[in-house]
Amino acid sequence: MRDPAGFLLCSLLLVAPHCTEVATQDVQPDPKTPCANWMGGAPGYPGHNGLPGRDGKDGKDGQKGEKGEEGVQGPKGDQGEIGVPGREGPRGFPGYPGQKGEKGEGAFVYRSAFSVGLTERAPHPNVPIRFSKIFYNEQNHYDASTGKFLCSIPGMYYFAYHLTVYLTDVKVSLYKKDKAVIFTYDQFQKNNVDQASGSVLLHLSSGDEVWLQVYGEGDNNGVYADNINDSTFMGFLLYPDLDVH
Repeated sequence: MRDPAGFLLCSLLLVAPHCTEVATQDVQPDPKTPCANWMGGAPGYPGHNGLPGRDGKDGKDGQKGEKGEEGVQGPKGDQGEIGVPGREGPRGFPGYPGQKGEKGEGAFVYRSAFSVGLTERAPHPNVPIRFSKIFYNEQNHYDASTGKFLCSIPGMYYFAYHLTVYLTDVKVSLYKKDKAVIFTYDQFQKNNVDQASGSVLLHLSSGDEVWLQVYGEGDNNGVYADNINDSTFMGFLLYPDLDVH
């Protein structure tokens, strides 16, 4: 009986070439491995990462994108510092006048005025002429019963008279405190009507009186008035003294 070990060795030697040939036809082994696939070793471990490469050149700008939607408004920022004043601008056109304001309080207006006329022929000389036709005498500073103006507000006054002259000559004078201040004379022309007038500025103190009267002796009271001719006497305050309260 033959040796069993020898028989097995011979069988392997006969089969090996055939298997090698078949394996060569099916899969070519990696030339880097010394043995066939069925005899290859275990896979190796992955190698370490290499160093980063250098930055490449900048590319060209792309096309402009579409406008995005408006974002939410942010919170109000802090108030900035006051800037330097700018140059003065050109002057504008005048505005329209405003409405008239209301009358102020506490302002007192001093008033004193009169305007009167004659209703009858003048009296005899050296007597005040009583002008009883009242045109204006709101403050009642003129007394029609005496023909005299009584000063109640110290200050500067203006007085004037315009007299119709008829039938005889006229000589009149304006008096202040029993003293003649101005004189007027008109010589009557027959068959005619004349005019005599005069005016004066006087400073009066409180209590002073002013009036008109015929002066001189003889027939010199030709002051006249009727329904178509007037003889008038007037006066008014220009301005009061500064110390009047």
